[in-house]
Amino acid sequence: MASNEVVVISGMSGAGRSTIAHAMEDLGWYVVDNLPPALLPNLCEMAAKSATSIAVVIDVRGRQFFDDLNRALADVADSGIARRVLFVDAADDVLVRRFEATRRPHPLQGNDRIVDGIAKERERLQELRSISDVVIDSSALNIHQLEKKVSELFADSETGDLRVTVLSFGYKYGIPVDADLVMDCRFIPNPHWIPELRPQTGLDPAVRANVLESENVQDFLGKYQALFETMATGFIRENRKYLTLAVGCTGGKHRSVAIAEELSLRLNGIVHGSGKKISSHSAHRDLGREI
Repeated sequence: MASNEVVVISGMSGAGRSTIAHAMEDLGWYVVDNLPPALLPNLCEMAAKSATSIAVVIDVRGRQFFDDLNRALADVADSGIARRVLFVDAADDVLVRRFEATRRPHPLQGNDRIVDGIAKERERLQELRSISDVVIDSSALNIHQLEKKVSELFADSETGDLRVTVLSFGYKYGIPVDADLVMDCRFIPNPHWIPELRPQTGLDPAVRANVLESENVQDFLGKYQALFETMATGFIRENRKYLTLAVGCTGGKHRSVAIAEELSLRLNGIVHGSGKKISSHSAHRDLGREI
């Protein structure tokens, strides 16, 4: 955890803001929940004097205060204090199920349906989401998986490493909303059409060999690695600490899984001239779904 840093946690109600706040508190951050945005610069000034890193949860519960957030974020940036915005999101149908499970109304629902409250909130948060440094999609994550993701992003962040999640996915299920970069590997012959490989996944050696030994794949991987290293130099210079590189194929079972595993191995541990390095790991969003 870096000293003198402020992370603003916001996002959709029901997406996991409280879980993220608790996880960061466990990592040693001082967490303030439901802070009126107008008070953010004062809190940051106190944090600077005490060399304390703070995570602040700001959301639509603040209602009339929320419109002050952009101005407050600008004031923090002008003060020179390092600040990042984390936005947690989830698909509308997932949010509806979560609210129905807890039997609680959406904070913007009023006399309307849950979906109406979600729509109002999504429209209101659209601008904030677009300027966020990190977007986490919790649609397919349970509480423990979300806590683990937060730990990967914020534990020991003072190292200055660029943390990269190489995430496989299936286009048939949609592009991950938290993807910073998207690689399409549907140009590779699909092992799905080989009967003995169809029930296996990109984690199995036979499928991995079939994908990586396909024509032009090694050349493609080498060129993409070189391109990513060039981009990573700029990301590190701009003080980006984490990226999600999404790798997609049709169903997210064979090609994207094998490529994500290989890319993660290739990128992990690469050291740049500044002494900072890429720290990468793989994750597989759609592995296990019915194809």
